[in-house]
Formats: sequence, C-alpha cells, structure tokens
Amino acid sequence: MKNLKTLLFITLMSGLCLTAQNNDTKKADKEFARFEYVDAAESYQKLVDNGKGSPYVYAQLAESYYNIFNTVEAERWYAKALESMDDPEMIYKYSEMLKANGKYEQSNQQMEKFASMRPSDNRATAFRKNPNYLPKILEQGKKFNVQDAGFNSPQSDFGGTMHDGKLYITSARNDNRRTYGWNEEPFLDIYTMTKNSDGSYADATLMNDKINTRYHEGLVSITPDGSTMYFSRESYFEKDYEKDSISKVRYSQLYLYKATKLGDDFDNVESLAINSENYSVKNPSVSPDGSTLYFASNMPGGYGKYDLYKAPINADGTIGEPQNLGQKVNTEGQEMFPYISSNNTLYFSSTGHLGLGGMDVFYTKEIDGKMAPIRNVGIPINSNGDDFAFTIDEEAEEGFVSSNRDGGQGSDDVYAFKKLQPLCDVLVTAIVLDDRTRDPLNGASVSIYDADGNKMATKTTNEEGIAEFIIECEQDTELEVVMEGFESRKVPVNGTSEEEVEVQVSLDPIEKIIAPEEIVLNPIYFDFDKSNITAKAAFELDKLVQVMNKYPDIVIKATSHTDSRGTESYNQRLSQRRAKSTEQYVISKGIDESRISAEGMGESELKVKCGQNCTDEEHQQNRRSEFLIVTGGPQNQK
Repeated sequence: MKNLKTLLFITLMSGLCLTAQNNDTKKADKEFARFEYVDAAESYQKLVDNGKGSPYVYAQLAESYYNIFNTVEAERWYAKALESMDDPEMIYKYSEMLKANGKYEQSNQQMEKFASMRPSDNRATAFRKNPNYLPKILEQGKKFNVQDAGFNSPQSDFGGTMHDGKLYITSARNDNRRTYGWNEEPFLDIYTMTKNSDGSYADATLMNDKINTRYHEGLVSITPDGSTMYFSRESYFEKDYEKDSISKVRYSQLYLYKATKLGDDFDNVESLAINSENYSVKNPSVSPDGSTLYFASNMPGGYGKYDLYKAPINADGTIGEPQNLGQKVNTEGQEMFPYISSNNTLYFSSTGHLGLGGMDVFYTKEIDGKMAPIRNVGIPINSNGDDFAFTIDEEAEEGFVSSNRDGGQGSDDVYAFKKLQPLCDVLVTAIVLDDRTRDPLNGASVSIYDADGNKMATKTTNEEGIAEFIIECEQDTELEVVMEGFESRKVPVNGTSEEEVEVQVSLDPIEKIIAPEEIVLNPIYFDFDKSNITAKAAFELDKLVQVMNKYPDIVIKATSHTDSRGTESYNQRLSQRRAKSTEQYVISKGIDESRISAEGMGESELKVKCGQNCTDEEHQQNRRSEFLIVTGGPQNQK
C-alpha cells in the first residue's frame, strides 16, 4: 500500500508539472525564461493576489527570488510551495535560505530531510558528518588548579569575599548557636579572617551581633569603596513567616540587608525595600562600579525555582526596580549565587543548564544589553556535587568556590583556586575607521560569520566606531563591515584563545572603486555551470548599487564571461544568463532598469588563456563579471 501511495503521488505531481504552465502564467513564465526575475516575481505575485496561486506559481516565485538573492521572500515561497511538493532540490534551496536568514535549527531540519531523500549526495554526506555547524561549546579542560582553602571546619563553610585584606565566609561552626533541623548543624553566621604571609589564614573571627543573629546569615558582598556591606538573613528576624495551620511549622523567607561601615566594623543594619514576606531574596553581589546589585530570588514572574535578577543602586542608597536577567540565564531549575567580577563577567551556579551533576558554576557577560552564551566553567571547579559561591579576582586570577564534593572537611567546604588558562570566550572588538581621516565611523553595520559562512550576529558601531562580539575560542570568523558612502569590507579573524581580540577595519570612500571607464569590484565569481547570485556576489554587487544610488546619472553595462569548458554556443548562453542575473539583482535593489544593461561574452575574452590545462583557480578567474561605465559618474559632476 505504501508503494502504491508513493506511485500515485508521483503521478499526480507529474501531471501538475505538465499542466502548471497555462495562459495565466504565460507572461510571468516568459519573464522568468528571459531571466527577468524582478518582473517575473511581480507577475507571479499578482497571480497569487488574484487567487490564482498554485504550487507551481509559489515555486516560481521562490526561484525568482532565489536567483536575485532575496532570501526573505525566497524562504517564504519555498515554504509555501513545499506544502504541496516534495522536491529534494527545492528542499535544499529552502534550507539555504533559512540558513541565510539566521534560522539555523530550521535549516538543519530541512537538511535532514534532504539528506534522507538523497543520502549519496555530497551535500548530504557533508552535512551528516557535521550537523552542528553552529559554534559548539568546546571541552573546557582543566583551566584551574583547585585545592582545599585550609580553613574549613567539620560543619558547613561556604563563600569567599575578599575586601581590604579580609576574607568573609559563612559558616555553621558556631557551636553556641542552636542547631538547624535541615542538617542538624548550627545556624549560619558570617566570619572574617586575614591572610598570613605564608598564604595560610588566621583563625576565623565571628562578626559583631549587629550582623550575626540567632537566625541564619548568608553570603556577603561589599561595595567597591568599602562603605556598605550587603548580606542575607532569615526573615524570622523581622518576625515575617508563614505558619502551617496543620503542622504548625513556621516557614521563613530570606531577606537582603545592608550595613554601613563604622570604623573597622559594620553597623546600622537596614532591610532592603525589595524584600517581601511572599518570596526570598538572597546571594547579593555588587557590580564593580557599585551601581548595580545582583541577587537570586524566587519572586513571582520568574522562569524557575530561583532566578537571577539585577537592580540599580540609587545615589541615595535605595534599591531600584529588580530586573530578571532573562531566559538565556534563567531556566526552569535554580540559578543562584551570582558574582559579577571586575571585568563584568557574571558567574553563577545553576541546576538548569547542562552540567556535570548537581549545581555547576557557569559564566556569561552582558554585551549591548544582551547576555553572551552561557558557558560551563568546567572541571575541576565543577564536580558531580553542588558547586557554588564562585568568586574571582580577575587581575590576580585566583579566587574561591564552595562545594559539597567528596573528600571535603564538612558538608560544604571552601576551595581556593588559581586560574591556569583563559576561559574559552573571546571578546572580538571591531573598530571601524575612515581610512582618509582615521576618524571612527558611527553607525557602520558589522556582521560576524563563522568558518562555514553562517551569520552569527550583526551590530552597529557606536560613537567610538566600536562593535563587540563574544565568540568561542579557536573559532575562525570573518567580519563584514558595511557603511553608506564607503566601500564595504570583509576581514578574517583567526581563531584564538586570547580573551580579547581587537580588529581595526578601515573603510575607503566608495569613490575609490570608480575608475575612469568602469566600476572596479572584487571578482564576482559564479559556481561552475551556475548563474544564480551567491552571497559573495551579492556583497560585491551591493557596492555597485551604492555607487549608482550616489550618482543617479551613471549608466552601467554589465558583461559576464565564462571559462573555456563546454561548447562555445553553450558558454554564450550561460554567460547571458549570468549577465541577466547580475542585471536583475541590481534592479531588485531599486535601480531603474534603464540604467543597467547586460551582455554575455561567453568565452570570447578569457582572462587566463590556459587552454586545456587550466587549474580550477584559472577557470574561476575566467568566470567573472565586469561593469563598464557607459555614461555619467563623478567626472560629469566637476
């Protein structure tokens, strides 16, 4: 029965193809046959608008847009056509358009379909070998040396905030406190200790009774000027709790407090206004400039059990409206223990992101208001236990992490670490300049592509001519810079493990590509036996469009040339198709058709006369387009 249905489908589709062209499509088909894809697309669109759309019309619309590299419309109409058709080549082109539009997951789905239909196709086999063409998280390796901090007790110890030579930790080592039913350990208090000259730490000292109470106190964060300390404490202190009507058990929240520095100690403890008897607020971390407070909370509206938030610290010391860090950071699990370092890297612990087990430490960075991809810090910072309360001195490349991993002194322990290698993120800073004046160019569009030509992101330069991207280590990339009035450029960026890479891109005025008799573009090559406009060709042709927009009197003749493979008559026809595709692309960008003409030259004017012994590179040099100035241009404006 399955084979019968397949045969019936093929028969129906064959009938459709035979009858698809009719009087309704005659005009559009003629335009398409003449490679007038702009007009053809308009004619096919009119048929759709008049209720005469069909799989054939949708497919022709898609092909028209494909040939002039209008990826958005091509994607749209391929999708429509494929609702009724199942052509593998069309599926492949659809995947290309999806990828060109940044829809990588959907592109991969279409490539999977294509590969299943044509498993022996080279494109299919190449895809199957590397289906995840997007940048991958590299294996972190051992980036840190981790060891017991040397001051842990048999009870729970965690944290590790250094300020003015003092280390602040939270510990259950105070045997004078009543025990907590959760783990039968004493309630948590905040301790300080100083570092000895030999690297060891002096005995821990309990902070004063304004800071420590008979309830739990938690992690500490201190403002850069040392004037204010933020810490967490149970809401029992405020007499805020809920009591179960049946079990009579009282349930508290965790609140955030701040204390002011008086002499050598902290006093004047205040509850923050963001606290609520309906949810917990904990794990404070102050930004390096002292303007923002990061914390964890299970307040309503989050994505999981605990989410990470940030809130402004106002000039008067009050805390502004909390802002959720978003779904890229927060998951359905728990995100806690944020730490914002001196270079504005956000470290945190999570059970929701992929890790080694339990709670792992992750990191990210905010660039232009958006979070970079979330990275696992890797072993040995992370283990198969809970790893949390990560802090680091980025300049000294050392810090602390807490863990309940096997082999510790107590239920939780503090571990000291030394950074051995950079973490696998690279900040690529593109600086775009005017090549004549060396002034920064504000408003330039900068796109970054991976090694396979996939666009990963696009940003606009600021007043300093800067656009920033975060990419994986050792990932080869390419920057594409476009600015009105300037010649666009592409600049390769070699993969590296350095934390930051600065790339200076100088743009020439667009007039530089205007010669007395022609517009000099980088070679516009066509694939062997093909005539459609590729992404590389579109990049160059956009420069021509920019020149023609700037000089509305200029008239261009586009000539297309082939290599010497194939018969002379075939090459003549192929070059004419290529010339028409070039012309149609320019027209599709808004240039009046009277201002550009196209002529196929076949193999009559070979650039490299290599006979039957041409290399692939020599053949490609012969497959080219050239742009002659018929009239107009800057010389006519003098």
